[in-house]
Amino acid sequence: MTLLPIFLRLERRPCLVVGAGRVALEKIESLRGAGAAITVVAPEAIPKLRALAKEGALVWRQRLFEPADLDGIFVVIAATNAPDVNHAVYEEALRRNVLCNAVDDPPNCDFYFGSVVARGDLQIAISTAGESPALAQRLRREIDAQLPADLGPWLDELGGLRREVRAATPAGEARNLLLHELAQRQLCSLPSCPTRQFAQERIRAIEETRA
Repeated sequence: MTLLPIFLRLERRPCLVVGAGRVALEKIESLRGAGAAITVVAPEAIPKLRALAKEGALVWRQRLFEPADLDGIFVVIAATNAPDVNHAVYEEALRRNVLCNAVDDPPNCDFYFGSVVARGDLQIAISTAGESPALAQRLRREIDAQLPADLGPWLDELGGLRREVRAATPAGEARNLLLHELAQRQLCSLPSCPTRQFAQERIRAIEETRA
């Protein structure tokens, strides 16, 4: 089986979580971080999840799962401690073309949660397709130890400079080469930053070749 590695934008998308225990809460926190609109279906819930519902961070339907709960849903996560329930959720999601993840149950998954290293907007996700989450976690720790702590702010600055370059230069090999060179350099927010000055010089050179 070959998986398509993608980063999925879930902001304001309706997502369903079936189950309201510790494992479900872990997935809920991931969905919240992505800005999803979350509905939880479960007869009972742990205190933290009850508090999130009370705060309005999610909608909790205090009952058993029903097929109609998948109406209009973009992604569903089955996180109960009952394999038959998780399987039923997956089968219903499959019938409705809704993406489903059944926690710790690879055969009943359309996608997997990767082990993620994050530095601001930089995310490196590792997946073993459910074969060995422990290996994915080990690799995450190793990669995390090698990445500088300030990569997030640096990426913010690089993204801003990239937008300036794209606005000032036409698409083409010269612009692509400049963007790749900038990704290799140190960068700060000061106008006197050598990398910013380098970028301005290259932009002028590109403009001169067009004149």
